[in-house]
Amino acid sequence: MAAVTMVQAINMALARAMAEDPQVVVLGEDVGRDGGVFRATEGLLDRFGADRVFDTPLAEAAIAGVAVGLAAQGFRPVAEIQFSGFIYPALDQMISHAARMRNRTRGRLTCPMVLRAPNGGGIRAAELHSESPEALFAHVPGLRVALPSSPERAYRLLLAAIRDPDPVVFLEPTRLYRAGSEDVADDGKAAPLDRAFVLRPGEDLTLVAWGGVVPMALAAAERLAEEGISAEVVDMAWLKPLDTATLIESVARTGRCVIAQEAARSGGVGAEIAARLAERVLDRLAAPIERVAAYDAVLPYPRLEAHCLPSETRLLAAARRAMGRA
Repeated sequence: MAAVTMVQAINMALARAMAEDPQVVVLGEDVGRDGGVFRATEGLLDRFGADRVFDTPLAEAAIAGVAVGLAAQGFRPVAEIQFSGFIYPALDQMISHAARMRNRTRGRLTCPMVLRAPNGGGIRAAELHSESPEALFAHVPGLRVALPSSPERAYRLLLAAIRDPDPVVFLEPTRLYRAGSEDVADDGKAAPLDRAFVLRPGEDLTLVAWGGVVPMALAAAERLAEEGISAEVVDMAWLKPLDTATLIESVARTGRCVIAQEAARSGGVGAEIAARLAERVLDRLAAPIERVAAYDAVLPYPRLEAHCLPSETRLLAAARRAMGRA
């Protein structure tokens, strides 16, 4: 048991998976000698050698395409895209090939690959370094999409993703890489696939979040408790498939829901969650479902970044509206 940051937990999970399975390989821009732009792959080259940890050209379509080919031939590649804003050239390989491999070959081949990328804002970076494209991948049949929100969940979700026989897009909240640490046992235990985490029980309101917004939701729940509002916090963790059962159980009981996402509002995963709740528990709702998201704009440069992204203040305002206390 060691207190580690999220980026250290990711490194631990990669090392554990590579030690257990010689078919696990790591590839991407600067993942070898430099250990990755955020040092998530630091030390892996020295430990496992250049045959299993190798640098690639600055060519995201090629990184994803090589990973698809390796996966189809029995390897378990973990490919890193340096920032999620650079991931768009890889979409064709992920949508046209990785996601379809099992169906295209009628199960003869699978595609056990993971595409990792730092995700979201909060680090005051330039454009294309703070994107939140999870909804693009969550829309694609055949892909799993995961976003961890703590070191513990990063470790266990990444192990689950690597061991999955089908492709997983694993988006890591950049703002949380070194935001704090917690004890994580390097025991090789993976989180269950497709299951959300109830991080805080509550009776009056359900706060649904994932990735970098989860700490905000937990902080908002603390503030609401001081106002006599008991807020349940659900970390979705897996955005494809969604754990609809956990959502329905929580919201049917509390009667109110606030959904928080770092991505832009329109067409986001939050809209899908709201639709599913409206289909299944509309008669149990005591107030309209609230959504808190980034504005429908290109994420601005650092001075305006905090204004555009969700905040604890906006979460609290939405929760109070849902409780009729606005």
